[in-house]
Amino acid sequence: QVQLQESGPGLVKASQTLSLTCTVSGGSITENSYYWSWFRQPPGKGKEWMGTIAYSTGVTYYNPTLKRRTSISRDTSKNQFTLQLNSVTPEDTAVYYCARIRYDSSWYDNPSQYDVWGPGTQVTVSS
Repeated sequence: QVQLQESGPGLVKASQTLSLTCTVSGGSITENSYYWSWFRQPPGKGKEWMGTIAYSTGVTYYNPTLKRRTSISRDTSKNQFTLQLNSVTPEDTAVYYCARIRYDSSWYDNPSQYDVWGPGTQVTVSS
C-alpha cells in the first residue's frame, strides 16, 4: 500500500524559501500510472492546489496564481519529490500536503480526484 510522508521545516522566516519533501513508500514513484502533487490548506480555508509533476518525464503543471514562486522537482535517486516556494509571507502559513493522482485525470486542482494523501505538515511563516 502506497504511503506518502511530507517533511521539512515547520517554521520559515518571511522572504525566505520554503522547501518540503514528499517521500513515497510501498510503491514506486516512477510508475507511469500516477502523477504527484502538492496542496496546501491555510487556517479556515479549503485545500489549494499548488502544482503537479509527472515523475517519469519531469513535466510540471502549476497553479497560475503561485507559478511565479513555485517549483516542483523530483529526486531520481530516491522515491521523493520536492516543493520549493520562494519569497514566502505570513499568508503562506498553512498545512502542506502531498498527494497522488491518476495520470489520466484532467482535474489536478480537484482534491477529490486524489486517492492517496500524506498526513500533512504544518508550516508557519514568521514576519
